[in-house]
Amino acid sequence: MKLKWLVSIFPTPGSIDRFEKMRACTGALFGIVLTGLCSYLLLGNTPGAVLLIAPMGASAVLLFAVPASPLAQPWSIIAGNAVAALIGVTCAKLIGEPVLAAALAASLSIAAMFALRCLHPPSGAVALTAVLGGPAVHAMGYGFVIFPVMLNSLLLLLTALFFNNATGRRYPHINQADHVNPHETKDAVPTARIGMTPEDLDTVLARYNQVLDISRDDLEAILLETERQAYLRRFGVTQCADVMSRDVVSVEFGTELQNAWDLLHKHRLTALPVLDRARRVIGIIAKADFIEHANPGNYEGFAQGLARLLRPVSHSHSTKPEVVGQIMRKDVRLAAEHQPIVELVPHMSDAGLHSIPVVDDTRRLVGMITQSDMIAALYERNLQEASKVPAVRIAAARS
Repeated sequence: MKLKWLVSIFPTPGSIDRFEKMRACTGALFGIVLTGLCSYLLLGNTPGAVLLIAPMGASAVLLFAVPASPLAQPWSIIAGNAVAALIGVTCAKLIGEPVLAAALAASLSIAAMFALRCLHPPSGAVALTAVLGGPAVHAMGYGFVIFPVMLNSLLLLLTALFFNNATGRRYPHINQADHVNPHETKDAVPTARIGMTPEDLDTVLARYNQVLDISRDDLEAILLETERQAYLRRFGVTQCADVMSRDVVSVEFGTELQNAWDLLHKHRLTALPVLDRARRVIGIIAKADFIEHANPGNYEGFAQGLARLLRPVSHSHSTKPEVVGQIMRKDVRLAAEHQPIVELVPHMSDAGLHSIPVVDDTRRLVGMITQSDMIAALYERNLQEASKVPAVRIAAARS
């Protein structure tokens, strides 16, 4: 029975791979080494100087092993350590009993971090260090807040900023904006109107009423991705290559604007992919781009503005756009030919994209998937699922 209890408290294996583990260990190594080295170069052999404090080891765990954690963000480490150091030094000066001073320093630091939204667990150790650090720390007084606490914190943070981004981890983990309707209306974006909504998540989090070591945005993204994965498992996978258009009308960087407009009008399209000579996608041009650069101001001026945009000039060195490459959008959302179409739903429904170029591994265009293709594919999938229901009911009745 005791063995079973011991096994039950042992954590289950994590979901990260060996590379992520090595990345975190290497980051902590460089972070502490550079922080200590820079502190030495700045402070030198100053008598009584403290180059590194122990809580920086705990901060390194957060900044390099869990950089997405709300507890590891820049405001948390800088403000958390600063306020904890201030409270710790104050308690050490005002309270003669070390144990009582340490307890109050830790407690008040947590309260201050909650109030300032800078909860950082190693800051509790910073408060204790200010009280129990010995004569060398006590002799620094409030200078302890600047050197070494703020110096160590800033140096470790700068190392984390460089290392995490250099190794493919977004840091700092800035909160994403709420789902904004691209049409600037009060309606929620389409994917927020069905299934789990942000309000549902907020209600459950309020009911849970505990500090989570994950940001609300990340938690919502994980839950939505889980919903998509469950959909794939239940209904199967329809890939972009299964439903995309393969005979794609495209243009090049140097295609004249009039020719591009004619192609859009002739083929009744909303957008054209822009390709280089190797058929790699370098941009996209839509009717909305023509309207934007025509700068009509009002409906009456639209025809005149579009005519001015499309009309070629007879002289060189014109500042007016002449070819597609001058008004195309370079930040193109691309899809892979073997990518499940369900992954494109948020981009088309929430971001308002009407069409997405489909490319191979070399970024060469192989097709185009539109909202019409998506609707047809999802409708067909739902029909197949609905056709299974009567058969299941008949089989159940016979059994």
